[in-house]
Amino acid sequence: MRTHSLIQVAVLSGLLALTGCSSKVTQPEKYSGFLKDYSNLKEATSASGKPVLRWVDPSFDDSKYDSIVYNPITYYPQPKPTTQIGQDTLNGLLTYTNTKLKAAAAQRKPLVAKPGPRSLIFRGAITGVDSSKEGLQFYEVIPIAMVVAGTQAATGHRTMDTALYFEGELIDAATNKPVIKVVRKGEGKDLNNQNTPLTVDTLKQVVDDLASDAALFQVKKP
Repeated sequence: MRTHSLIQVAVLSGLLALTGCSSKVTQPEKYSGFLKDYSNLKEATSASGKPVLRWVDPSFDDSKYDSIVYNPITYYPQPKPTTQIGQDTLNGLLTYTNTKLKAAAAQRKPLVAKPGPRSLIFRGAITGVDSSKEGLQFYEVIPIAMVVAGTQAATGHRTMDTALYFEGELIDAATNKPVIKVVRKGEGKDLNNQNTPLTVDTLKQVVDDLASDAALFQVKKP
């Protein structure tokens, strides 16, 4: 009877841990301030099926624009390298993101250096590169495995989640007002533990998905 009760408690603890897993979209406490206003963002689905936060001006008509001014993506705020995420990785990730996003923008419209009356101005930022210990795995729910899991966490062997946070907007050059805003979180490859370095390859697929969705995005008319 006591064993049955322990298993019930363990299962409940495991379910609580699983429900506490990180959200698929950026939470308000992660907003960086890169965008001036986050209040009108709503959950949406990208072209590839990824969850995002997005706002589109109801009057936005893509056909009214003939070019894009691409402002290079930056880090906001500027990150400090760590033993797990080094400066070379930060530099490489930014270069790779700009290469992919600039190419995606060029697929939509010609890129120009100076805005004209029918131009869109793109500005975007990587607002976070994150690694954190995963919550309890389902197979760790039984009591003995929970003890093992606790030992792994204490000794630095628990698998680490990785994530990249992005915020961007398109601005109407004629009015200088945003017409599209996007806030997005992408999950990268897991790291074996807190001593495993994060590399560009860890988050490469996140950037690829971001670029693909930017190229394929279409405004759905009501």
